[in-house]
Amino acid sequence: MAQIEFEILQLKEEVVNMWNLVRVQLHKAKVAMVNFDKNLAREVVIKEKRVNGYELKIDRDCENIFALRTPVAVDLRFVLAVLKINNNLERIGDIAEGIAKYIIHTETQFSPELLKSSKVLEMLDITFSILDDALAAFENENTILARSIFQRDEFLDEVNRNAIDFTKEYLQTHSSEIDELLYVLSIIRKLERVGDQAKNIAEEIIFYIEAKVLKHNKDK
Repeated sequence: MAQIEFEILQLKEEVVNMWNLVRVQLHKAKVAMVNFDKNLAREVVIKEKRVNGYELKIDRDCENIFALRTPVAVDLRFVLAVLKINNNLERIGDIAEGIAKYIIHTETQFSPELLKSSKVLEMLDITFSILDDALAAFENENTILARSIFQRDEFLDEVNRNAIDFTKEYLQTHSSEIDELLYVLSIIRKLERVGDQAKNIAEEIIFYIEAKVLKHNKDK
C-alpha cells in the first residue's frame, strides 16, 4: 500500500470517529431535553472541546497530505471533501452544544404535548436517520444514499417554515408555557440547520466520488 493510501485510510477513520462523536452529542442533547437532565446537558457542553480538537486534528492531517503527498484525481477530491465535511460536522457539534445550553438555562421541563405537537421529536428522528445514512454513504461510497438525504431534509425545512404559525396557535391555549415554547422554537431552528449541514456533507460525498459539483444546483 502506498503511503498516501495509508494516510487517506487513516483520515477516513478519523472522520468516522468525529462523525460518531457528533452523533452521540446530538443524541445526548435529545435525551437531556426529553428527560430534563441538566447534568447530561452539561456533559454535552464539556465534550464540545473534544469535537473541536477532532476538527483541528483532521484539518492538520489534510494539510499534511496536501503538502507532503500532492494528491491527484479522486484522492485530491477526497481530501478537499473531508476538509468541508469536517467543518460541517463541527458545526453540528456546535448545534448539539447550543441545544444542551437551552436545557441548562430553562427553568421548567418541556411538556410531552409541546414536544409532540411542535414536531421537534420527529425532526430529531429524521436528523439521526440523515446523519446515519450520510455516514454510510461516506464509508461505502454510495452516492444513491447520499442523494436520498436531500428529500428528507425538506421535512426539516417544512417544520421550520411552519414554526411561527405553530407558536401562535400553541400560545392561545398554553400561555403559561411561553418560555419553554420559545426554547423549542429555537431548537427547531437549530435542527433545520443540522439538515443543511448534512445536505452539504452529501454534496461533498457526491463531489469526491463522481467529480460533480452540486452546490447551488437546484436540480440535485
